[in-house]
Amino acid sequence: MKTIRFFILFTILFGGNTFAQQLSKAEVQVNGLTCSMCSRATETSLKSLDFIDAVTPDLNRNVFILTFKTGQLVDIDQIKDKVTDAGFSIGELSATINFDQTKVNETGLAVVDGTVFKFINAKNQVLNGAVTAKVLDKDFISSSAFKKKAAELKSDTYLNGRGNVGGKDTRIFHLSI
Repeated sequence: MKTIRFFILFTILFGGNTFAQQLSKAEVQVNGLTCSMCSRATETSLKSLDFIDAVTPDLNRNVFILTFKTGQLVDIDQIKDKVTDAGFSIGELSATINFDQTKVNETGLAVVDGTVFKFINAKNQVLNGAVTAKVLDKDFISSSAFKKKAAELKSDTYLNGRGNVGGKDTRIFHLSI
């Protein structure tokens, strides 16, 4: 029985860097877009991800609204990579995450389907239902915003997006709600 509990805990903590179906949509502001060809290249790059159902560009705000396929795992690091592959950078990424009685501990940590979240502005609470969260990690916000937040937080896990969770080096997503 202890082995089964350990396996379940290990799977929850270290299952991967993907969000299960709790992620329903995201809004990605892309920096550096100057023309419709730039926008089209970014849209095409994002559409190549298996978990993306639709990409809706809003050229007035340089934003792409992403909806995800039902039942697919979503990897936001791959979204960043696809924007970078198209020759641009992310200025901001906000995602709607559907929580189901998710406990955020006293340090702001929560684990959902193997993904570790560190909430910058939410501690000691239970999240339930759809919550829109802004990803604050490097390459998900502007360089100046990242530097400012890094100086404020003074955290190694924030600087590199990784930390020791349960004795293992783990990807940690820093969020603000």
